[in-house]
Amino acid sequence: MDWEPYTQRARGWFESLRDQICAAFEAIEREAGSDAEFTYTPWSREEEGNDDPGGGTQGLMKGKVFEKVGVNVSTVRGNFPKEFAANINGADPDNPGFTATGISLVAHMNNPHVPAVHMNTRFLTTGKAWFGGGADLNPPIPYEEDTEEFHAQLRAACMAHNPTYYDRYKKWADEYFYLPHREVHRGVGGIFYDHLECDDDPSWDRNFAFTQDVGKAFLEIYPKLVRKRMGSDFTPEDEAQLLEYRGRYAEFNLVYDRGTIFGLKTGGNIDAILMSLPPRATWS
Repeated sequence: MDWEPYTQRARGWFESLRDQICAAFEAIEREAGSDAEFTYTPWSREEEGNDDPGGGTQGLMKGKVFEKVGVNVSTVRGNFPKEFAANINGADPDNPGFTATGISLVAHMNNPHVPAVHMNTRFLTTGKAWFGGGADLNPPIPYEEDTEEFHAQLRAACMAHNPTYYDRYKKWADEYFYLPHREVHRGVGGIFYDHLECDDDPSWDRNFAFTQDVGKAFLEIYPKLVRKRMGSDFTPEDEAQLLEYRGRYAEFNLVYDRGTIFGLKTGGNIDAILMSLPPRATWS
């Protein structure tokens, strides 16, 4: 199949979702008495011998509630380095071509009681075509009710498509967002899925609809959690816990995160790739 029209449809959704999320986050800043807003920086990918390697736009905001939040959308195409191609579904050193479009979001918050969050959804083509992504909550100070509300929203999105999705993708997130060298999880989980393969129009439509619902579920629940906690008082001890937790977050993203590795291996924009790193962190 010629997947280019499908890539462009997915790109349109990811850009629309970006606009909705950024507007919601800016509205929260206004409620807190801040005039912070996103700045958008376009970037172009370079690949020798490739006349159309694509690129993306990095969205970044630093405010009163959101100490640092990045919302990036990119659409790129080209060839994987041969030594990396063997690690990618549907690719190999003899067939290293790919396209990829997606949205990636990471928010680090000023108040330790407000959970940090990560969300990413994407559509890739190699010798195969598939969707992947998910969302996970990363509170420095966990609240059981926030965890349950976040998971309930994702559970509902999953159940609308397949009764097995939530349990499978929650387990995958629990296993993936884990720091084996410290024997701790990065946060309180969420869902993670990958290689949701598309063989024809009906399977693409199903998987695209699910991926859209994951994005909508995130947009529905996360601003509510922010508003619930953003006015909470916090102590110096709370802030120390925030910074220590961020150190763990940074370790995961630099050592284990697939998105970081993919972006660096495919010539992505370094600032956009590493926007997931917190602005402040400590190690003790």
